[in-house]
Amino acid sequence: MPIPCRLSRKKHYLQVALNSTMADAKAIISQLPKSDRILIEAGTPLIKRYGIECVAEIKKSYLGMNHPQLNPNSFLFKKISKFIPPEQLENLMKNQVIPLSESESLTPYIVADLKTMDRGATEVELAAQAGASAVVALGSAPIETLNAFIAACEEKGLDAMVDMMNVEYPLAVLNALKKKPPVVILHRGVDEEHDNKEKMLPLYEIRRIKGAYDVLISVAGGDTLREVQSSFFNDADIAVIWKSVFQSANNTMEIVQGFLDEVR
Repeated sequence: MPIPCRLSRKKHYLQVALNSTMADAKAIISQLPKSDRILIEAGTPLIKRYGIECVAEIKKSYLGMNHPQLNPNSFLFKKISKFIPPEQLENLMKNQVIPLSESESLTPYIVADLKTMDRGATEVELAAQAGASAVVALGSAPIETLNAFIAACEEKGLDAMVDMMNVEYPLAVLNALKKKPPVVILHRGVDEEHDNKEKMLPLYEIRRIKGAYDVLISVAGGDTLREVQSSFFNDADIAVIWKSVFQSANNTMEIVQGFLDEVR
C-alpha cells in the first residue's frame, strides 16, 4: 500500500517557490489567487537565510492576507470563529470572494525544501514543528537517511518528497527504499540550466517511475508556461515555478492565474 498523501491524484498542482527574502515572499503570497491547486514552497535559500521558522511565518502571512471568505453557515465557520477576533474575521470576509466549504481547510500546503542529506528524522521533526505540510530530501542521500526520512514523515503526517536532482537512475533509488515516498521530484537545477542551455527537463523519467510505483511526480526547473504544459502533458502532477513569479512580483496574480487557466 502506498503511503497516504495529502494531495489528490486527480488534480494538477502549481507549486510557487519562494527563494528570496521574507519581504518578497509576503508580497507574492498577498497576490496569489485563491486555489486549492496552489502549493507554497519555502525554498532552500529562504530557509537558509531565515531558518526553518520561515515556514511558520509563511503560514501566518497566508492566513492573514489570503485565505478565502468563510461561509457563516458552515460547520467550519462555527468551529473556528471563536478563535478569530471579530473585527479580523469581518475584514477577511469582506475582502475575499470565494466561499469556503466545510471540507476545505484554511491552512496552506507548505513544502519545506530542506534538501535533507542526513539526520532524516531530525529534519522532519523540525519541519513538522514549523507547520510544514511536506518536506524534501535529496535522492542522493544515503538510503538509510531516506528510509528514516520517509518513516518520520509518515509518522508526523507530512508528505515525503524525494528530489532526484543529479540522480542518474531514480528508479534504482526507489527500488532500494523500504517504502516509497508519496512524491518524487524530477529536477533540473538552476545552475544546470544556466550553464547548459541544452539541458532538458527529465520528463522521460515520469512514465518510467509511474509505471513501477504509485507516486506523484513533481517537475522542478521549468518556469515557462510551455514547460509547465509539457510537464503535465507527460503525466506530471506538480509543476514548480519561481523565476517567472519572482521577476514579475507585481504581476503574480496574473501570472499564476494564467498557469492555472491553461492547465486543468
